[in-house]
Order: sequence, then C-alpha cells, then structure tokens
Amino acid sequence: MNIVLMGYMGSGKSLVGNHLAQKLKYVYLDLDHYIEIQENKSIKDIFREHGEIYFRKKESLYLKEVLDKYEDTILSLGGGTPCFSGNLELIKDHENSKNIYLHTSLNELTNRLFAERNKRPLIAHLDTTDDLKDFVRKHLFERSFYYNQADYKVSTDQKDTNQISEEIISLLS
Repeated sequence: MNIVLMGYMGSGKSLVGNHLAQKLKYVYLDLDHYIEIQENKSIKDIFREHGEIYFRKKESLYLKEVLDKYEDTILSLGGGTPCFSGNLELIKDHENSKNIYLHTSLNELTNRLFAERNKRPLIAHLDTTDDLKDFVRKHLFERSFYYNQADYKVSTDQKDTNQISEEIISLLS
C-alpha cells in the first residue's frame, strides 16, 4: 500500500512522512524532490523557466509514475498537488493508495511558517504575521475543497511527529 500525505505547507508532510516511513519500513518520497531529480532543476527554476502550467503537467505525470511504480511508499505531495490536473482523482482511484489530509489550523500554520518564511519562496515576501495569515487563509479557502476529500483527516495541531504517525497507523490498521 502507498500512503499519500496532503496538506498545506507547514502541515508536517515531510517530517511525518519520513517518520512514518521509518516506523513502517516503507520508502519515503517527496513529490517535489522527485520532480526536481527527474527534471534536473529546482521547482523554483522550473516555474521561472517554464511557468506553472508546465510544472503542473509534469507534476501530474510524475505523480502517476510514482503511484504506478512504487509500493509500500509514503508520498508527500506539494501543497497544491491535489488541486490541479485531476490529481486528486488519480490518487483516490489508485487501488493501492490511501490518502491522508494533515489538517493544521490557520493559527498553527502561521506560527510554524512565519519563522521559516525566508526558506519558502512563496511566502518570503510577507513581512508580518497578519500578511502571512491572510495569504494562508486565502489558500486554505481555495484548497480545502480538495483536502477534505481525503480518505482520512488527521489534525496536527499540538501534536509531535510520533503522535501523528501513531494516529495514522491506527487509522490504517
């Protein structure tokens, strides 16, 4: 079985994905990292050189490739992946995959992301917590329709990586 983690940036997809993979003895893949390897350039460079439409087409292509090629894999998606190109349907229709929405509250996301915003090009330009909160709120409004269609929803607020991983394991048992 493949376990697909979705959620907004800062929800813990990478940390939880790595931890969960170790606990289950699964392979861990980050879709953005996989795309960077396949394209031999960073996501930032792909967007800059080819634009978002090109990126979203490649993202969908590589998502399908990973789902078809790998088994017993934890796959972390980019925050927007389930919202484009029929990717959510691709994930939900894949017979060997379960998808989990790592739900994180707006306040928690703002707190987590503000300190590390300089490492995240999408939000690096935001100088105040109010600006960041407004930015995240807008994205969550647009994306929650997709996220909430996940097979399972796990809240990450006030939980450490181990607690979240254990909750996921018990949901899938």
